[in-house]
Amino acid sequence: HVQLVESGGGSVQAGGSLRLSCAASGYTYNRNCMAWFRQAPGKEREGVARIATGSGNTYYADSVKGRFTISQDNAKNTVYLQMNSLKPEDTAMYYCAISHRFCGLNRSLYQYWGQGTQVTVS
Repeated sequence: HVQLVESGGGSVQAGGSLRLSCAASGYTYNRNCMAWFRQAPGKEREGVARIATGSGNTYYADSVKGRFTISQDNAKNTVYLQMNSLKPEDTAMYYCAISHRFCGLNRSLYQYWGQGTQVTVS
């Protein structure tokens, strides 16, 4: 099965940047999608960005569009989330996820999840 290892979280001031990484191992895929979700205290988990690994097509939540960029390195089975112009409302636990079929920002589409990496913006 799929194993996900996340890194890159930390604490930054408003306006700063972070780059999250998610390395996947132990899996194969055809039509596959990798995504980033986040969950703040008292809120439901929400989709941030996703990428279709076959086509490279990307999609973003309106709240991060223009500030965040999702990308991939298929040779390394790794997906990245470059986060710029960070705001305090971006503070959350960020999770990497994999869907082996559908691609979207609905968490029910995803079968595999990482443990999360904390992002704090002050």
